[in-house]
Amino acid sequence: MEFSEFRYHAHNLADWMVDYLETVDDRPVRSSAIPGELLAKLPGNCPETPEPFEAIFEDFVSDVLPGITHWQHPRFFAYFPANSSPPSILAEMLTATLAAQCMLWETSPAGHELEIRVLEWLRDLVGLPATFSGSIQDSGSAANLCAMIAARERATRSTASSNGLCRAPRLTIYASAEAHSSVVKAATIIGIGADNVRLISVDQRFAMQPQALAEAIATDRAAGYQPACIVACLGATGLGSIDPLPEIGRIARVEDVYLHVDAAWAGSALILPENRNYLAGIDAVDSFVLNPHKWLFTNFDCSTLYTRSPDELAKALAITPTYLESASGDAIPEFRNMSIALARRFRALKLWFVLRSYGASGLRRLIRNHIQWTTALAEMIRDTDNFELVTEPRFALLAFRYRPDAPEHSLDRLNEELLRRINDDGRIYLTKARANGNLVLRFSIGQTYTAWKHVEQGWATVVELADSLDAATRVRSTTNRC
Repeated sequence: MEFSEFRYHAHNLADWMVDYLETVDDRPVRSSAIPGELLAKLPGNCPETPEPFEAIFEDFVSDVLPGITHWQHPRFFAYFPANSSPPSILAEMLTATLAAQCMLWETSPAGHELEIRVLEWLRDLVGLPATFSGSIQDSGSAANLCAMIAARERATRSTASSNGLCRAPRLTIYASAEAHSSVVKAATIIGIGADNVRLISVDQRFAMQPQALAEAIATDRAAGYQPACIVACLGATGLGSIDPLPEIGRIARVEDVYLHVDAAWAGSALILPENRNYLAGIDAVDSFVLNPHKWLFTNFDCSTLYTRSPDELAKALAITPTYLESASGDAIPEFRNMSIALARRFRALKLWFVLRSYGASGLRRLIRNHIQWTTALAEMIRDTDNFELVTEPRFALLAFRYRPDAPEHSLDRLNEELLRRINDDGRIYLTKARANGNLVLRFSIGQTYTAWKHVEQGWATVVELADSLDAATRVRSTTNRC
């Protein structure tokens, strides 16, 4: 493609991108594609001769777009948001144009130093101590993995990375039963093993029980295990659980165990002064993960890992063949030693654009709105017949259950059917979780373009489809009696 063609198509694509975001509200949130639908339309072989860009883009619109679930839809209330924003998109365009490989300071000095400074800004915005230093990872899962590598190295006195675990004591990891699946996956990757992850029981608010944690550690020590890491949740994925950090921190200090906090989603809410109380106990924390690509309006991928002792991780991951020796020497620590992959995108640029474009006050306004709307939604659920609010709002997440006049044993099936109808309908998108063994529906507010009217529309859709399900159930019941 000649540069003149590139300019022409780039302008057209920019117009299409804005049109898409302005009209995404008119699309169904979740794709209605069936498995294999796009594969059936794609040729089995790569084209031998060049194809015009117009034809490629036409196929994108006609074939690819129907298979996209629209994460930037204002009525996307599923999972957690994977937010974007105009400043972040523009930064991604520049990142793609520069195509910088930020593996060393030398290969992109500005990328390296911008990452240092923008992570200092974010650290201060959320109230983390200045003793923490940060690095940008590709995902919260990768950040959790890196934290657990650091914990493994501390537990083995920095020998596991070189000698392996064959001569080390059998290590154990502790996390809430509500912890993200990446904790168990990380244990399998770093050689500790899934069987050595202790999922600690939770209380009525689905938070880790400190006494159960202490007892699990004592039991393992008596059996010859060596506790290596505790993972505390600040806004767990399923129900938004918040573990009692002060109590867990005291246990970590007494037991001399590495403490990591997974705040991938809810960490963004700490930019609000009224939420700083959730950092009580932070002095006992060794590492902390927060994902700007979830709730800070920054395109995926951008997860930030803050560590109090970055040398523990760097020592485990630093390998320096001749081709990776940098002209900077030891003047600035290399971020390649703080992540699994050597290759690193220029992720700091989009976070810098977002923080400057919105300012702290603009970000606080958006996040505060989402939290306030979740509280208002909770009141609507309480006031609606045949529905039960299962969890109080946790920042911008709550869980509810459809609870009509039906046998208890049938409620999971009815809620599963309601969820299917909701997501097939297309007006909103929700996901499910388990609470006390029961299937519940999650409602997560946090998409960049969501307004209160979208939340109202979302709940009205739930009630409407529940009423139709109730009517259908009554008809079947009457038919069966006949």
